[in-house]
Amino acid sequence: MRILFLTDNFPPEVNAPATRTYEHCKEWVKQGVNVTVITCFPNFPQGKVYEGYKNKRIHHEIIDGIKVIRVWSYITANEGFVKRTLDYISFSFSAFWAGLFQKTDLIIATSPQFFTALAGRTLSFWKRKPWIMEVRDLWPESIKTVGAMKDNIFIRYFEKEELWCYKSAYKIVTVTDAFKENLIRKGIAPEKIKVVKNGANMELFKPVEKDRQLLKELDLEGKTILGYIGTHGMAHKLDFLADCARQLQNTSYHFLFLGNGAEKQKLVEKVKQEQLKNITLLDSVPKNEVVRYLSIIDIALINLRKSDLFKTVIPSKIFENAAMQIPILIGVDGEARSIVEQYEAGLFYEPEDIEDFLTKLKKLKQPEQYQKCQQGGLKLAQAFDRKKLAGNLLQILKDTPAGDNL
Repeated sequence: MRILFLTDNFPPEVNAPATRTYEHCKEWVKQGVNVTVITCFPNFPQGKVYEGYKNKRIHHEIIDGIKVIRVWSYITANEGFVKRTLDYISFSFSAFWAGLFQKTDLIIATSPQFFTALAGRTLSFWKRKPWIMEVRDLWPESIKTVGAMKDNIFIRYFEKEELWCYKSAYKIVTVTDAFKENLIRKGIAPEKIKVVKNGANMELFKPVEKDRQLLKELDLEGKTILGYIGTHGMAHKLDFLADCARQLQNTSYHFLFLGNGAEKQKLVEKVKQEQLKNITLLDSVPKNEVVRYLSIIDIALINLRKSDLFKTVIPSKIFENAAMQIPILIGVDGEARSIVEQYEAGLFYEPEDIEDFLTKLKKLKQPEQYQKCQQGGLKLAQAFDRKKLAGNLLQILKDTPAGDNL
C-alpha cells in the first residue's frame, strides 16, 4: 500500500503533530507500507529554518524508511494570525503541487490547521484517490476561543470549508471522543468517524534516574521541580502558572518552563518584571534530549485556559509524563481530566484557580498520593502505547478502497 501523508509539522520539529505523524508512519513502514510525507522545512515554533536546512522549492530525504518531501512555504514565527494564515496557505499550495507528482493509493491530511486538509481534499479530487482527514484541532473554532480572531465573514467562510472537508473525506480520524461528538452535531455520520488518541513512545519515554549534571547546570539541586514542557501558545495560559509561582516564592518549589511559542516573550517579560526567582525559562530542545529534562521534573504541569472548547482536547504531554511516571497536576477539564483520574496518574485543579492549584499541589506532594500517581502513570502509558495506536490506525486505513493493496 502507498500512503501520501500531508502535514506541516514533522521531525526534527518536536511538537505533538510532528511526533504523532512520525511515530505512526515509522510503524507503518515497519509493517511494509510505502509512506511518503509531504511537509515544510522545519521551523516551528520560532519561524526560523533549522540548521542544516534551507527553505527552497523542494527537498527529498529518507527518515527511518519514510520518504520525506519538503516544500517551500512562507515561514514566520508562531505568532500573529495573518502571518500564520499565510504560512498555512502557502504550504497548502506547495503540498498540493508536490502531491500531484506522487503515486499513491491513499491520501491522509492532518490538522491542527485545516489548510493542509484543503490540499488533501483537492489532491483526492484530481488524483481520484480516497482521502482521510485527521482532526487534531477544531479549527477555526479554536482561534475564536483563544481570542486570535473574532467571528467575522472570514471565519464563517472557513467554517463552510471545514464542513466541506468533513463531508468529502472518506474517513475522519479524531484524537478525542469529544471531537467525534462535535462532528456528529455538525451532521457528520458517526460511522464515518474513528477515534485514535495520542499516546506515548514507550521506548523513548520510560522512568530514569534524575540527571544530576543537568540539575547542577540549572542550579536546581534540592528543589521540588514543577515542569511544563511544550508550546508556549495563547491556549496554554502560562501566565497563570507564573502567578502560581509567585505564591510559592521562598519555598522549595521551582517552576521549569521548556519550549517556545507565540506567548514566550510575554512570559519572559512577566518573569523579569515581577522578579520571579523561582522560575527557569528554557528554549526548546531536540526530542531525544527532552527525556533529560523530564527526568528532573518532580511534578508535571499541564495547563490550558479556561474554556468549554478545551474540555474536548487531550494534551499529548499527559502520555509522555505518565510514561516517565511523573505525577501530573492538570488544569484541563473534560476528557483529559477523565483519563488522568481514571488511571490515578495525577490530580485535577480548576483551570485558572490559584487556590485550587495550591491545594492540589499540597495534596499531590503527600508520599502516599505521589506514589499512587506514579503507579497510575505507568498504567495510563501502557494503555496508550503509541505502537498499538499506530496499529489501530493502520486497521482503519485498510478499511478504504485502497485497503485491497495491503
